[in-house]
Amino acid sequence: MAKRGTKVERNSVSEQDHELAYEAKKTGTSKDKVEAAKKTSGSNQRGAVEKKLTSKK
Repeated sequence: MAKRGTKVERNSVSEQDHELAYEAKKTGTSKDKVEAAKKTSGSNQRGAVEKKLTSKK
């Protein structure tokens, strides 16, 4: 059973619509802002994206 793959997957935000929508709802922003935060943070790691989104408020 591949345990490492699921853990890595949970720590990142992909380009899939449902993941962007989840992160947008979680942080109270839009999908466009989540995509912009991914680009400006230079990472798709969930922690870095959330930190970027919360610092913009």
